[in-house]
Amino acid sequence: MKIGFIGLGVMGKNMAENILENGYELNVYDVVEELVEQFARKGASVCKSPSEVASKSDVIMTSLPNSQIVKNVILGKNGVLQGAKSDAIIIDLSSITPKTIQYIAKEAEKSGVEVVDAPVSGGSIGAKNGTLTIMAGGKKEVVDSVSDILKSIGKTIYYVGSVGSGDTVKLVNNLLLGANMAAVSEALVLGIKAGMDPDILFQVISKSSGNSYALTSKYEKFIKERNFNPGFMVDLQYKDLQLAIDTAKDLKIPLVIGNLTQQLYEMARSEGMGKEDISALVKVYEKWL
Repeated sequence: MKIGFIGLGVMGKNMAENILENGYELNVYDVVEELVEQFARKGASVCKSPSEVASKSDVIMTSLPNSQIVKNVILGKNGVLQGAKSDAIIIDLSSITPKTIQYIAKEAEKSGVEVVDAPVSGGSIGAKNGTLTIMAGGKKEVVDSVSDILKSIGKTIYYVGSVGSGDTVKLVNNLLLGANMAAVSEALVLGIKAGMDPDILFQVISKSSGNSYALTSKYEKFIKERNFNPGFMVDLQYKDLQLAIDTAKDLKIPLVIGNLTQQLYEMARSEGMGKEDISALVKVYEKWL
């Protein structure tokens, strides 16, 4: 089976490498020529447009920054649908709004192309190690038909429902991650300001009711070590919170904590921390105190 991969950024590069290492023929495209050349040296076929990738592939995978870019790459000029075969499958690994991928799926259906939304969780480390959690939405039989491909990039794969369901689960998950990281930052700084040893705070809370993934994954390797290399960038967390906020607006649902949390990440971005790990949010609180 020939696989096309579009988007060779931090996440996409690692996922594409795992697909190549699992023995699939790989056709790649990215706007950054240097990234494409790296894959050419590894044996991948280099394409000049998303359309060319699609014309040479049975399954086309995209890992891109936002909803508009995904829409343009798939539906736009020289886009995936212009080159895709009638029985092709598009797997979008990006984190975008459910309504965007649902619209793309309706347009693709006119050309006989199936769409699966399969956003991932696990960050750049999970992408490199092939241990991502994948939330797949689409027709069950279509998701089943690409399960081996998904297993080459992920350890845990959930079928969560129709097209758009994957992105819905992802935005809910990342809303919680963003809010939990903000709460961890605020709580740790409060305890330290009150005179507590942060290691003692971590030891106790990580075994108590205040524990969270944000605490256990971000304290020892990031906050304690003052290592704010991403991980998962503040800019990306901000973007994912916007997905939740936009979806809530469409559904006419208030998102009080979500909106407040996004403002905290906006503050981190204004302090020049956009490319740092989300644990850098603690530095915003430290500056205040």
